[in-house]
Amino acid sequence: MPLTFTPCVVIPCYNHGAMMARVLARLAPFALPIIIVDDGSDDATRRELRTLAENHPSVTLIRQAHNAGKGAAVIRGLEEAARAGFSHAVQVDADGQHAIEDIPALLALSQQHPEALISGQPIYDDSIPRSRLYGRWITHVWVWIETLSLQLKDSMCGFRVYPVMPTLQLAQRVPLGKRMDFDTEVIVRLYWQGHRSYFLPTRVTYPQDGLSHFDALKDNVRISWMHTRLFFGMLPRIPSLLFRRRNVHWAEQKEVKGLWGMRLMLRVWQLLGRGAFSLLLKPVVALYWLIAATERRASQQWLARVHQQQPNAKPLSSYRHFLRFGEAMLDKVASWRGELRFGHEVVFAPGAEAALAMHEPRGKLLLASHLGDVEACRALAQREEGRVINALVFSENAQRFKQIMQEMAPQAGMNLMPVTDIGPDTAMLLKEKLDRGEWVAIVGDRIAVNRQRGGDWRVIWSRFMGQPAPFPQGPFILAALLRCPTLLIFALKQQGQLHIHCEPFADPLLLPRAERQAALQQAVDRYAQRLEHYALLAPLDWFNFFDFWRLPDAANKE
Repeated sequence: MPLTFTPCVVIPCYNHGAMMARVLARLAPFALPIIIVDDGSDDATRRELRTLAENHPSVTLIRQAHNAGKGAAVIRGLEEAARAGFSHAVQVDADGQHAIEDIPALLALSQQHPEALISGQPIYDDSIPRSRLYGRWITHVWVWIETLSLQLKDSMCGFRVYPVMPTLQLAQRVPLGKRMDFDTEVIVRLYWQGHRSYFLPTRVTYPQDGLSHFDALKDNVRISWMHTRLFFGMLPRIPSLLFRRRNVHWAEQKEVKGLWGMRLMLRVWQLLGRGAFSLLLKPVVALYWLIAATERRASQQWLARVHQQQPNAKPLSSYRHFLRFGEAMLDKVASWRGELRFGHEVVFAPGAEAALAMHEPRGKLLLASHLGDVEACRALAQREEGRVINALVFSENAQRFKQIMQEMAPQAGMNLMPVTDIGPDTAMLLKEKLDRGEWVAIVGDRIAVNRQRGGDWRVIWSRFMGQPAPFPQGPFILAALLRCPTLLIFALKQQGQLHIHCEPFADPLLLPRAERQAALQQAVDRYAQRLEHYALLAPLDWFNFFDFWRLPDAANKE
């Protein structure tokens, strides 16, 4: 794609000659180059378009000898746009139904997200035929199934900004629908290839004297066949659609905004039960294991390190590692629904119950990790009525997650606290909770997304599994500020049950000003040593599927 943002307008036109002068007049204030593709129109439209092109220097007219369909006309217009050096093309229908005045807003959004498809999200008035409105909703539902996402809010609006080169590259690889099936198919397939879509509400009016080229029989057959192709094309993509991530270090990934998937998981669990989920788990995980190259390499790297530390142990496979992660996700749903019970699914490891001192009135800081299923902490809260556990989450999504928990699993017994940084305000709030006897849980094995001045990550390097690895400073500084008992906690799958391991870490954790850095280093070193100890007890419970031993900057430069 060109380095600069250079947009144009593409208008597919078939027998809409009478409307085009008005459309061009509405486009004039934006001073954009315009490409009109005459898709085999009748003689009257041809003459009208030729006159308009002669009188408007900004208009390029392309004629197709025969009517090939709207999709074919749009692709032909994009080819001309690419030849002329344009990076993006605004698609506008020739019948004048779109709010052309919204083009600046569409282009501004496109400039912010140059690899994305930008689309209008129609706001209809009473002029829309009821049959068209209902038909659109049927297509919306199919698109949500075909993408396993609600991200595509409207797939049929013809008022769009296309990134020219990605769209043409898609058209060269895949035969796209050429008529009324084009708009939907191209947005779904771009989504499959990792190109997001962004939507802008816009008014759409159906002119009373408008000319529609929708053939009720032929176009409905085409659209049905398109959805059939897309549905079967979705099936092998299920793992990648469910687990799609940007190929960056985890600390620089943005959270998914919608939590409909969590609602869906809970609803399906309620209807079908865990048995049905378990049956589907192995083939789904197998497909994901095959296509998730980055995560698979990270898993293999981790298991190689485990073998170096335990050369006599039985070798482990990365597929079993992935499968264990999938099983942990099922345990997570069970925990949301309050189905993890002490004495059955969850038990204390020797010494853990005494270390936790459940009935002690003092608040505690639980230093956890992404080793094992920390969701078992919810079972702890359920075991003793009235116990409140607050989990710190560095995520914009945490508030939405909390909302889902309250809606679907109010018995979960854990409060999620979204934070962007551990500062004085956060420490004061947590101190109040601890003074009330509440517990606070925070993970100590992942660095926060914020950086120090100058771009340095706030980390302490400590030896872990035979090599230095970066650990966050924040949890340990927080523990020192709160001056409360700090415990290490892990929930590992052993002998078919979740075993809660717990041991004292500090009471309190002291970081003397004169020896602050050395004391901080010592605390992180002790945490890393104990993390390694427990990781070797249950290696498949290591759920950091990235290169743990590198900072994000280093990971992204390769």
